[in-house]
Amino acid sequence: MTDRTGKVFSDLVDILAKLRSPEGCPWDREQTHKSLKRNLLEESYEVLEAIDQQDYKALAEELGDVLLQIVFHSQMASEGGRFTIDEVVAGISEKLVRRHPHVFGDAQVQDAREVEAQWEELKRQERPGDGGQGPESALGKIPAELPALAYSQLVQERAARMGFDWPDPSGALDKVAEEVQEIAEAPTAEEKGKEFGDLLFSLVNAGRWMGLHVEDVLRQANGRFAGRFSAMERLARERGHDFRALPLEQKDALWEEVKKGGAEAV
Repeated sequence: MTDRTGKVFSDLVDILAKLRSPEGCPWDREQTHKSLKRNLLEESYEVLEAIDQQDYKALAEELGDVLLQIVFHSQMASEGGRFTIDEVVAGISEKLVRRHPHVFGDAQVQDAREVEAQWEELKRQERPGDGGQGPESALGKIPAELPALAYSQLVQERAARMGFDWPDPSGALDKVAEEVQEIAEAPTAEEKGKEFGDLLFSLVNAGRWMGLHVEDVLRQANGRFAGRFSAMERLARERGHDFRALPLEQKDALWEEVKKGGAEAV
């Protein structure tokens, strides 16, 4: 870290302290950890959007917004005597060194997969004692507020590390086909709902075998659909048509035109 980097970070910490002071901003003083949860989530998704668009100017700005949230939470915690931003930075620095013994110590690893396995083992060793309640599940503590697809993939990845997995990708793909058939055969709406959930879970597993981050893949698919749909509406307006009133065949033709031509509106 350069002297300038340290100075600009220190300035940000001082600005947040000022905003939270009695002479600061009424809105900033009213905020709590809970009230800012949504802000942190939204800013994180805006970072992902900037990455997808390869907009590095926007990425720098959005990363700054995420950093703001981190410093904001740390400032509030400091006011309550819980922890400071220095402890946050020191804690993650110590963790990075501790979990990279192949860089900062004498451990040897062959590839990135061994690094991941080593990380998980060190993470397991760091967990506090169970207080006589028995060993903690290998699934560990997964945040309940994760999006469902991300939660599903994380559960499956941890189960796979314990050897509970298909021997090859074909098993995961066969399971997808099996779940589709079970939806068709389900006798009630309730059963169809359960089978549909199983299908989604199986699709996540298949995606995991392909090395995909399924939450991100679906988010990008949503973006493509929204962009193409907006382009369809625009083309219809330009040609003097009411998109809603067009027959389905013409809407399908517009879809194929947009998809083929790449005329997507963001």
